[in-house]
Amino acid sequence: QVQLVESGGGLVQPGGSLRLSCVASGFTFSTYAMRWYRQAPGKEREWVAAISNYGTNTNYGDSVKGRFTISRDNTKNTVYLQMHSLKPEDTAIYYCKTVIGSYDYWGQGTQVTVSS
Repeated sequence: QVQLVESGGGLVQPGGSLRLSCVASGFTFSTYAMRWYRQAPGKEREWVAAISNYGTNTNYGDSVKGRFTISRDNTKNTVYLQMHSLKPEDTAIYYCKTVIGSYDYWGQGTQVTVSS
């Protein structure tokens, strides 16, 4: 079955960096685009970034553009989110997602907390 497992979250000071990973299994990873979302307490889930199946195209939400970079390694079935210049408002649970047919598949999320 399709599984997405995120890791790499943690506590970081403002201005710091983190790299999130999402390992996929149960489907042909290189066939599908991948996306990162986040959800802060009391807020709706927000799209963060997307990458095409071979990584040639990427897109970012306005709030993270210029600070976050999405990438993927199809040999490792893994998508990454490199985050720099983190701000307290980046605090959220970060999820990876893929869409296969008419189904959305989500990971369990990884917590990122930006605080001094």
